[in-house]
Amino acid sequence: MIRPRKVFAQHWLKSEKALDAIIKAAECTESDGSANGKGDRVLEIGPGTGILTRRLLPLVQSLVAVEIDRDLCQLLSKQLGKTENFLLLQGDFLTLDLPSYLAAFPNFHKPNKVVANIPYNITGPIIEKLLGTIANPNSEPFDSIVLLVQKEVAERLYAKPGSKAFGALSVRVQYLAECELICTVPAAAFHPPPKVDSAVVRLRPRKIEIPALNPRQLENFLKLGFGAKRKMLRNNLQSVIERDRLSHLLEQLKINPQARAEDLGVQQWIILANELGVGSRE
Repeated sequence: MIRPRKVFAQHWLKSEKALDAIIKAAECTESDGSANGKGDRVLEIGPGTGILTRRLLPLVQSLVAVEIDRDLCQLLSKQLGKTENFLLLQGDFLTLDLPSYLAAFPNFHKPNKVVANIPYNITGPIIEKLLGTIANPNSEPFDSIVLLVQKEVAERLYAKPGSKAFGALSVRVQYLAECELICTVPAAAFHPPPKVDSAVVRLRPRKIEIPALNPRQLENFLKLGFGAKRKMLRNNLQSVIERDRLSHLLEQLKINPQARAEDLGVQQWIILANELGVGSRE
């Protein structure tokens, strides 16, 4: 029997209720078998022992699973290797050039959905690779991304302006995708149980209505603005714009001059950055 390994932050989901919620949120469809029939092509990161993989396979056209653990790859290959719509890749998802690799497998190229219980210690980098960044968004976005993540991270992803959880991560992710909480998952739903509760979130990549004129500058403003959350925005941004000019601009945009970074929503940050881009000190 293969035991979970701390080095890979492995916590294997065992709750049928949580699995049902993930499957429902993924909204997967398989090919109807016709010449033009197209089903979902799913990417799963960190399949572990394959408990989610087995639930997904009958529901999709194809499934590409990326697993870093060699022992688990051997287990999955032995149990599922002959399944026609299943492709297992051993490697680190963060460094794997997936599009180039899948070019050799026509039946598995260009997954359109992601469904995964990902390692919590690399959640941020995984989300960034899936969505891209404000300055460099994914040029071929997924239709949807369903992830099981740490509850605290989930709260930051879908947080609303003015809430304690709302931060730079909230703005960066919500700039690129609609974020939705599906359900919470208690620690007892895993083996071994992690020290924190978890949650299932769904991200739907989208085009922003009013894009940033200078995406890199927006990223810089976010970094500065949220650098000291207790300070007012005009203090955090004084290195790139005069306080008086910023206060005047905030009033024009009907934003409280004493506002902090977490008080501004995504669209307000975009508008502010677009306005600040003219005549800033950068």
